[in-house]
Amino acid sequence: MNTKEIINELKKGSYDERLKDVYVDEKLLSYQRSRYIQAVERFIELYGQCEVSIFSAPGRSEVCGNHTDHQKGEILAASINLDAVAIVGTSDDDTVKIVSDGYDEICIDIDDTAFEKSKEGTTEALIKGILAAVKDKGYKTGGFKAYITSDVLIGAGLSSSAAFEVLTGTIISHLFNDGSIDAVTIAAIGQYAENVYFGKPCGLMDQMACSVGNLVHVDFDKPLFDSVEKIDFDLNRYGYCLCITDTKGSHADLTHEYAAIPQEMASVAAYFGKEVLRGITFKDIMMNIADLRRSCSDRAILRAIHVIMENERVEACVKAMRADDPKTFLSCIKESGDSSFKYLQNVFCSSDPSDQSVSLALAVSDALLRDNGVSRVHGGGFAGTIQAFVKEEHVDTYLKGMDRLFGEGACKVLKIRKYGGIRIL
Repeated sequence: MNTKEIINELKKGSYDERLKDVYVDEKLLSYQRSRYIQAVERFIELYGQCEVSIFSAPGRSEVCGNHTDHQKGEILAASINLDAVAIVGTSDDDTVKIVSDGYDEICIDIDDTAFEKSKEGTTEALIKGILAAVKDKGYKTGGFKAYITSDVLIGAGLSSSAAFEVLTGTIISHLFNDGSIDAVTIAAIGQYAENVYFGKPCGLMDQMACSVGNLVHVDFDKPLFDSVEKIDFDLNRYGYCLCITDTKGSHADLTHEYAAIPQEMASVAAYFGKEVLRGITFKDIMMNIADLRRSCSDRAILRAIHVIMENERVEACVKAMRADDPKTFLSCIKESGDSSFKYLQNVFCSSDPSDQSVSLALAVSDALLRDNGVSRVHGGGFAGTIQAFVKEEHVDTYLKGMDRLFGEGACKVLKIRKYGGIRIL
């Protein structure tokens, strides 16, 4: 559809039902309508009037399974109604041109996908990695021009990078492959780009949750396409809201902290002749604890204990949701958060113990919530966000308390959306 037509239809409210379906919360319609109009107008400023498509990929909220994915463990995650949106038109040449909010245009020849060490850590590297992986899997690529706007908080543990990767993969799937690249493959492509080209050793949880959508249970010990299970679990039905608080700490320059987690876990796995921790039991740890301490650091052992017990918590969470048992579900979430703090130790950086915004957020949350909800560290940890499941009648009190601590708008009430990466229009 032409850019001018889209703007007119958005202003008339023609797409309101579609937007409500995607973003769940009717109160967001005015915001999303204006946001989409501004995005199309910005595209016109950059590339002129033309035929375009609109794509969306959500951020994600980790629910349970903290740092288990890279150990072939189990995770439970959800797509949320914060997303990255792209206004996209095809190009006459073989170049990909992308402008994101507040950044200069990136221009890439689709045939120039060789890895460059000097580009690690850049958006250009992610795009090149995605293009390379798409080709390697036998799919087509082509030139396009896009303006991308995102309300997924950058550096706050809601997976802004995974949303971008899934968005780019979804664009390529629909524009050049008739939408034939499935959600699981798009997630794997995004992980490859982030691991190999961007240089961040992440697992697959972020990309999977952003790409598949809804609540998703993933068992990474199973073959990729057998590992994903969507679960219908409506928090509103149980009288709880999902709250995410941005503690204003950035994930920038913390790659070494994230990298240490799988490295230390690998050292424990190696003691048992394995590459990852999956399959090792708590009994195995205890039967060999004295000798294990001579081979591995104490922190590595604690982190291994976290993963072993966390996999069991994920299974308990899933079982509770299937049984309509919110009490057990919330108990598992709280236990997961406590384990992340005590054993995984990803709530603050040991190299900078004076900065503990996430720890402070959890302490204040416990005081505010008491019997009205549970809170836990969210995502990769060390900085960024915390997650809380809060009783609806207590949400205003919780919001005010967290905003008083971290500034107005720091705490957001989110909805779980049923879609991963999709073509909106």
